[in-house]
Formats: sequence, C-alpha cells, structure tokens
Amino acid sequence: MSDGGSRELVSINGKRLWGSLMELAKIGATQKGGVCRLALSDLDKQGRDLVVGWAKDAGCSVVVDKIGNVFMRRAGRNNALPPIVCGSHIDTQPTGGKFDGNYGVLSGLEIVRTLNDKKITTEAPIEFAFWTNEEGSRFVPVMMGSGVFAKAFTLEHCYAAKDTAGRTVGEELSRIGYVGDEEPGDHPIGAYFEAHIEQGPVLEDAGKTIGIVTGVLGLRWYDCVVTGMEAHAGPTPMALRKDALQVATRIMQETVAIAHRYPPYGRGTNGFVQVFPNSRNVIPGQVKFSIDLRNVDSERLDAMDREIRSFIEQTAAATGLKITVEQVSHFPPCPFEKGCVDAVRKGAEKFGYSSMEAVSGAGHDAVYMARLAPAGMVFVPCKDGISHNEIEDAKPEHLEAGCNVLLHAMLDRAGVVG
Repeated sequence: MSDGGSRELVSINGKRLWGSLMELAKIGATQKGGVCRLALSDLDKQGRDLVVGWAKDAGCSVVVDKIGNVFMRRAGRNNALPPIVCGSHIDTQPTGGKFDGNYGVLSGLEIVRTLNDKKITTEAPIEFAFWTNEEGSRFVPVMMGSGVFAKAFTLEHCYAAKDTAGRTVGEELSRIGYVGDEEPGDHPIGAYFEAHIEQGPVLEDAGKTIGIVTGVLGLRWYDCVVTGMEAHAGPTPMALRKDALQVATRIMQETVAIAHRYPPYGRGTNGFVQVFPNSRNVIPGQVKFSIDLRNVDSERLDAMDREIRSFIEQTAAATGLKITVEQVSHFPPCPFEKGCVDAVRKGAEKFGYSSMEAVSGAGHDAVYMARLAPAGMVFVPCKDGISHNEIEDAKPEHLEAGCNVLLHAMLDRAGVVG
C-alpha cells in the first residue's frame, strides 16, 4: 500500500525514542548501568504503568487480557479492519539491559507519537503491545504471554506457575492490577512486527544497520547420559577403563561437527555438564550433559537430529557403555511471511540504510504471533553482540533507523489515507 505518495518521507524522532528508553530504564536501574525488572514484580508494575500512561497521553485506547498482555491502539479510518501490531516485552533478566524487549515496545510508542505529529491517518488501526513474562526468568515458561495468546499454553497452567518464593503468576498479576477482561487470543491481529536488538554479533561484524529477519532458528534440546564405571585413576590401565567423560566428549565434539556440516545457520552447543563423582583421582562413572541443535529449516534440523542419534548409537556399540538420549524440547523453525519480510526490506531501502537478511537464533514473541498472523522482525546491531547483560548497548542512530524501518513496514500493511 502507499506510504503517502508524494508526501515527504516520514521519519521518527530519534531523540524522543532514546529519551523514552532512558526514562523506562530508570525503573529497576542497576549500578552497572543495566536493568532488573522481573515479570510481575512491583518494578514491572511501575514500568507497565509508565508505558500505559504514555500510550493514553498519545490518544491510545488500552486493552488488557487475562494473562496481562497489553494492547495500545491508535484508531484508523476503518476500525473494523484488524490492527497492524508491533510489540515486544518490558520485563528483563536479573542482569538485563536497557534495550532487550524495551526497544520493540517503545518503538511502537514512538511510531504512534510520530503519526500524531504528522497528522497521518492510517486505513487500519495501529497498535503496539507488550507481552507478559517474555524472559521466563522469574516464571516458567518463557514467552508466557504470547504463548498463552497463541494457545501454546493454557491460562490455568500459567496462572499456577510459581517463582522461587512460591508466588504464582495468577496471584502476582492480580496483585499488580494487570488481570484484564479479554480472553487471550481473542484480540485481532492483521499483521505483527517486532523490532529488536540482534542479541548477536552478525550485523555489527558485517557493518550493517538493519537486519531483515527472514525467520527464527528451530531448535532441538536433548539430555544425554553416558554411564561407565568409577575407578581409581592410578591403578586402572587405560585399556581397561570405562570412562564416561571421555565417551561423552566424543559426542560433544560431534555436536559441533554436525553444526559445521549444515552451514550457514547450523548451531551445535553443549552448555550443561554434570560429571559423577567429579573427583580429581576418580575415573568418571557417569556424565549427564545437554545437546542444543539449531537450524533455519525443518529439513536441516531433522537431518541434524538423525545424525546425532546415529552417532550416539554407534558410539554406544563401539565402547560398550550405556548411552541414553532424550529430547526435552523442540521448537520448529519459524519462517516469517514474505510480505512482512518485504515490507521491512522496502523500509530499509527508502532510507538507504545498509541491510542484510538475518535469522534470529533467539526466541521472540514474534514466533508465537507468526502462528496467528503474518509476521516479521527488524534487527539493529548491539555492541559486541552482548545481551542479557547489564552492559548491553546500542547506538542511538541504529535504534532510530530500526524504528524508521518499523514505521514504514507497518504503514505498508496498514495503508495511509489520502
């Protein structure tokens, strides 16, 4: 759709966007310059209240659903059309930064403010949203609000989730005043966009300003247990050992080798290891470790799954040790809708920003939204690719550029009157 024909190229107010980010970052600010604003805490309530207040000041109507997701709407000419929505989250990790999630939400606020300033009427309504407990730090599951919205989890299951102090999601939502009336999933969405810092080093390494996100990597997580026999490290000859750790490390090396065989988006990681009895002079008798495999499409991810299982079976037969492997999580790859990807691409081209196609290695609320509506994402670089860390940082000009691209991607789907 048109972005206004001969109308000047509309751009957001970068200083105002930065100011909003810095103001929100004061709530839960840490000594190292980060933010600790855990989901459904008193600080989360303060953050929610601040953003909702800003939305109302900008003329938005506000709807809250029963899991605490908040939708802030700027009316269009035809409000019978489903809204074009952008969003993310404002809860953080315990050692979180100023931009993860917050940037996507406050970009939506800045877009509404810009449309107001320019007196632009869209055909469809524009909304920005924040989703409950995306981080999954205080309460499990991760991406809870968008997951309930997409029917990946039941409301009852998530209400019952407890933090380490035994407080439940249902109790805390009620306590902070964010149990809404709307049934999760009933809110219409015409298309969904999410702006985010990359949380990785690829854009910065390539010297690009905009990541045109084509999808999110699928993943398979496994728990693997190798069982051998503990024995004294001195008297036991090498040929007679049943060393569980040495066998486990073969599988760990194969995890990485498999990822290298499926470039460019193959990922293979062993991030968790438990060695028993974990004693300096005892041959390890059992090792439990994690396997994390990721790729951009189901065919490659399935092939990686077959290869690791085959290797484990062959290794067990060759060594005589018992090896078990259990898949504990599976998220299929999430390709984004071509029209939304192209809208992001066109937005970058309008401003002449350097750009490249990218995939997300991390999960985002957009993954669940893509199950319900056309969806896309905009990435901007973050310093050294660091996120989930108090030193997380991004350049103001990159954040402004990403918001400009988000604005025009949304206008592409919403349409401009006149």
